[in-house]
Amino acid sequence: MSDIPGENDQPDPSDPLDSFDEIIDAETTRDPDLAVIEAGSRTLRTQGGPPEADIPARPEDPEVDAALREVEAELATRWGETKLEPSVARIAALMDVLGEPQRSYPSIHITGTNGKTSTARMIEALLGAFELRTGRYTSPHVQSITERISLDGAAISAERFIETYQDIKPYVEMVDARQEYRLSFFEVLTGMAYAAFADAPVDVAVVEVGMGGSWDATNVIDGDVAVVTPIDLDHTDRLGSTPGEIATEKAGIVKQDATVILAQQPVDAAQVMLKKAVDVNATVAREGLEFGVVARQVAVGGQLVTLRGLGGEYTEIYLPLHGAHQAHNAAVALAAVEAFFGVGAQRPEPLDIDTVRKAFAAVASPGRMEVVRRSPTVVLDAAHNPAGARVTAEAVGEAFQFSRLIGVVGASGDKNVRGLLEAFEPVFAEVVVTQNSSHRAMDADELAGIAVEVFGEDRVQVEPRLPDALEAAITLAEEEGEFAGGGVLVTGSVITVGEARLLLGKG
Repeated sequence: MSDIPGENDQPDPSDPLDSFDEIIDAETTRDPDLAVIEAGSRTLRTQGGPPEADIPARPEDPEVDAALREVEAELATRWGETKLEPSVARIAALMDVLGEPQRSYPSIHITGTNGKTSTARMIEALLGAFELRTGRYTSPHVQSITERISLDGAAISAERFIETYQDIKPYVEMVDARQEYRLSFFEVLTGMAYAAFADAPVDVAVVEVGMGGSWDATNVIDGDVAVVTPIDLDHTDRLGSTPGEIATEKAGIVKQDATVILAQQPVDAAQVMLKKAVDVNATVAREGLEFGVVARQVAVGGQLVTLRGLGGEYTEIYLPLHGAHQAHNAAVALAAVEAFFGVGAQRPEPLDIDTVRKAFAAVASPGRMEVVRRSPTVVLDAAHNPAGARVTAEAVGEAFQFSRLIGVVGASGDKNVRGLLEAFEPVFAEVVVTQNSSHRAMDADELAGIAVEVFGEDRVQVEPRLPDALEAAITLAEEEGEFAGGGVLVTGSVITVGEARLLLGKG
């Protein structure tokens, strides 16, 4: 079933999309009508469409905005997230001088290749629905650096972000002076998150690794529950060239006597994880055996799923996210929260079904199959590796009945770009290749060379500027006429998606 726009979803002649340069200059916050028709199930009749994503805009107060930019500039002087020295020595030293804030609350630790952020958001929503105060740490951010640290389901304010940075800055400098290398950008942010959670204080932290597991900066916590989303090939230069090798690194988050929630995995990755669990006396729950997706059907704005958890079956759950992969993420998230509450171990009864339904219905995952414009429909998805691209290609075909889909792809140079493009080739009628503003972005002409080999010259258009690429893609999607069902999918990088989201009037 495709998303059906409301009868008022007609193009506005004054729509700022007519001039992308104006959008950049004004950073307009136009919020197009994204209402969708309610799905037919009785459990969905109160739903008005997908929840709005919680992406904060720049601070309106000029002084606060200036202070935030100053913090961002200071953080930018540190090693970026792609430059690593595999060790937790520096972050451990920072935690020591801060008084071990990460020990003041229980935590759920998430690793894997794809699906980590969406799963973290689902876990956060479930815990919040059961009246626990949550802290969530995820990366990278879509638009605002403050997104990375959330309290009670919302990004911390710019003021609190600045205050947290200033609070730990003297300790960061102290550790810098004692270490061979200064703390990295990601290490400082991790320290900020753990300090903010302790200061709140939170009842439970939901923490996504940055990369890998054992030497990731987040791995100074001892997660009561370790979650492993599907493992595939990514960051092979740092983590290994097979799923099994990558799993060896990611297994580092599994701690003594923990519970491991294991999504469906390649055989070699599963073997590594199970061996690690035996070594540390951890309990394992496996998707497809102890928990999983029982049934799912497409609904307007998302899907209706039945999940089998550790404590039983949970029926008629509305999930306002598209794709089979999100249903599997939901099963993993549910099992993680059940394990946190002791369901299936200390207590036999399942979680309250109405609370579970309420929590899932409120989930949003910005930049993940997110509709940001109608007429034509523009969808954003942050797929940046072949595995992610494959599930996105499948999801867009299932959720939307596009007669003609135009891709806008801007990728990072350190990714398997050919594999990503090959995954999208069957679903893109044409592709507009571009580049985002990151120094890691692959040059548009270089990307075009690979795209021509995959798609053929007639199906590739090059627009180095992202605003021009969006405008070109929308024009191509409209070629068949207003009601022909053309669409645009913007993908290839979280940065590309974030910049497109801003250009399209969101945030």
